Amino acid sequence: MSHPFDQSSFQVRFDWGIAGLERLAAADVVVVVDVLRFSSTVTDAVASGQSIELADARQWSPNGAAVAAAAQGATVLLGSLRNASAVARAVLEIQNRRQVRTSVNVIAAGERTDAGDLRFAVEDQLGAGTIISALSDLGADHTSPEAAAACESARGLRRATRHLLTASGSAKELAAGVGGAVATERMIAAGIVPTEPKAAAEIDATDAVPVLNGGKFITFR
Repeated sequence: MSHPFDQSSFQVRFDWGIAGLERLAAADVVVVVDVLRFSSTVTDAVASGQSIELADARQWSPNGAAVAAAAQGATVLLGSLRNASAVARAVLEIQNRRQVRTSVNVIAAGERTDAGDLRFAVEDQLGAGTIISALSDLGADHTSPEAAAACESARGLRRATRHLLTASGSAKELAAGVGGAVATERMIAAGIVPTEPKAAAEIDATDAVPVLNGGKFITFR
């Protein structure tokens, strides 16, 4: 049974974290957006030919990887500013292959605080909105009000994206070596190069799109 917050009457939807994923109606595709650093780093890793085990990623990403693990029964893609347009094209390609209208849940991961609350993360808002904007540009414009608001905020702030991301609390935390320090160490130990905030702020820097397949992230083809 549908409920007021499941956005089920729309093709493109938007919400935050695992709770948001559970709140939305089930979708054919789930796009997980965790710009600093999960989705950007995994995107760059698969672009270089690596594959990333979801189980390993959960050791250094309690936010985005946890959302990806919770997205049961859907094709799971990782989205960021770096691959926003490529993600939109991948979604449309999935729809073409299925030959039926394809629903999309775009989930901004946010950040879990020490108290267990989900913190708003401006980088994930911008990343999700940029992906939704790219979907709209390709014709997938039947967006929920929530998705439309994220889309238009990203469009309106596009020229300021780099400044907003690098000046965000998340970026400052990384620069101070506080937030994500353990996760960064685990990435490096696993042979993964963390994507830095300045690079994460680059829009459409790569065509690589990670897709979850058999418990690991590989390049969507």
